[in-house]
Amino acid sequence: MEKVQHRFHDHPLVLVEEQSNQKEKPNCYGCGEVISASSFSCLRCNYHLHKECAQVPSTINHHPLHLRHSSIFLRERPPTYDSWYVCALCKEKRDMFFYECDECWFALDIKCSFLLNKVGESIYELKDDGHLLLENHKDELNKLDCSSCHQPLLDSICFSIHHKLYFHKNCFNQLPTEIGHPCHRLNNLLLQYDASRFICKLCQKADLCNYFYRCFACNFDVHLECMWPRPIIEDKRFHEHPFTLLFKNDSFICNACGTDGKFVSYICSTCHLQVHKNCTSLPRIIKVTRHDHALVRKYFVSNGVHEKHDCGICFDEVKTEHGSYCCLREDCNFIVHVNCATEDENLYYVIDEENQDEELGETNNSSITLVIEVNKQGEAIKIQHFNHEHILVLEDNMKEDNDRHCNGCMLSCISTPFYYCSEHCNFFLHKPCAELPKIKHHWFHRFAATLRSVDLMICYLCNRLCSGLVFKSTKEDEDFYFCVRCAMVPNVIKCEGHEHTLFYDYKCKGQCTGCGVDHDNGKGAFRCKECNFSLDFACMTLPHATRHKCDAHLLKLSYHDDTDSEEHVCDVCEGERDPNRGYYYHYKREGDFRLRIPTDREASRKIFDYRHCAVENHAQEDKYYVISDRT
Repeated sequence: MEKVQHRFHDHPLVLVEEQSNQKEKPNCYGCGEVISASSFSCLRCNYHLHKECAQVPSTINHHPLHLRHSSIFLRERPPTYDSWYVCALCKEKRDMFFYECDECWFALDIKCSFLLNKVGESIYELKDDGHLLLENHKDELNKLDCSSCHQPLLDSICFSIHHKLYFHKNCFNQLPTEIGHPCHRLNNLLLQYDASRFICKLCQKADLCNYFYRCFACNFDVHLECMWPRPIIEDKRFHEHPFTLLFKNDSFICNACGTDGKFVSYICSTCHLQVHKNCTSLPRIIKVTRHDHALVRKYFVSNGVHEKHDCGICFDEVKTEHGSYCCLREDCNFIVHVNCATEDENLYYVIDEENQDEELGETNNSSITLVIEVNKQGEAIKIQHFNHEHILVLEDNMKEDNDRHCNGCMLSCISTPFYYCSEHCNFFLHKPCAELPKIKHHWFHRFAATLRSVDLMICYLCNRLCSGLVFKSTKEDEDFYFCVRCAMVPNVIKCEGHEHTLFYDYKCKGQCTGCGVDHDNGKGAFRCKECNFSLDFACMTLPHATRHKCDAHLLKLSYHDDTDSEEHVCDVCEGERDPNRGYYYHYKREGDFRLRIPTDREASRKIFDYRHCAVENHAQEDKYYVISDRT
């Protein structure tokens, strides 16, 4: 009886021949496919491997797809939390054995390694120019089209190691070494392969280590894949008529997105449209995270509907004679640039026209599980909430001297209606916190977030240590937590302490006006269109009023110091403060308190311990009370 000790399993694996009487055949742990032939198995653990999967080498030296480094090594399965992993050949992340380079990000799953390295069968031929000729590969690559003739790849192909280019074998062998092009009629272009960086004149994208055509006299370079774009693009999902290729040296303004283009465009003679190649496949209806309703694509907006309107994302003017996305509802005038709506795939999703009502349907997902009693105004005054076992009662008689804090956002219940426990178990919820939805699509990304209660966690947006109610969202097997305060902030907001409206810009650069921290964490910031004012999530969710034990008055948040004093000093620590940063002050007295944002875990934990949910008094651990919240 043949046995092997596999490196990825603790017990010996025994060779088992095919058993035709077996009702349910197991799956191979190495490649995921059903085992229909002999296999190595551990019946004790129900662990099975194809014979060829069990015998693959642990190391492959000088792999033809990765000649930069000497070896790639067999790994068990890609971790679910590693978003970087993708197979270099199939461009997918599949749950199976894979090979990995220890010196870079190169990876190749076991099925694709079989494709390139079958035992006893020569299925590839390495070219001198760094390309690989593949044959007998229909199961893996039959969904691709040839980059030259645009027909399905049902025969042998060639593909570039450094760029995903696919050709029929005959098409690759017939590539001309010299060719004319309608966008450059002065000289012919010569076929080149170069490892240096170049920019394609047609698509305006930089590239390196690739084939391209070049005019040396004019420094005119064209990607190989840009040489032969499809002559006709027809897909009724995106446009009812076919688009026809047009080569022309003149520049044009795309009727779909409103931006400039040159050399290559597609035209619809029926609708009199000229668009970029990528704009031929713009979805008709989408849902963006920044708006509650679905948006429909329009190539122009009739006069009188939106005579002048700012984009709902970047707040620059939308030229309605060109393409845009507009709200489907007639009573809503929301409009955005096409590129603003579709630039980031995490901020929108496509809606199928046939299932539009079903995808946009609203469901009752309130965190209030039962309304027991309402008043004359229709407000719920007695409720049952998912986060507490007892009945909650509405209290709208706020007193400034109490020390009640919301168990949702951990802020003070002063000046805001709140629910309290009828059994007097010291449980409180702000009315807005009690009315939060159980499932929320936050505008920061398109993935649904679920409301839940936690003891302690770090908010992804403001980076503060928080407890109480939070929203949890999952993106590509990675969990994100948003505190209630960040979840309740809209993407367009009138900020206390600043005269203009702020809007969220995920490309915002520079320093936060509140704390001086650079906006370099990839989370953007809220910025003002009128002036150089911006706030990150941590500063945006600060309370606009607070109390301190050293002063009986309310202290208000400000970002503008208009005093004539040459010295700006914090009244708590007596240290110098920056007059261009945020601070708390009492307008009836000269003293003020300097604002400080905690940026490390220890500072955040100190804030949690003292219920400092928004700010930390400079150089002190004194307890203060949050009076209100701008959201």
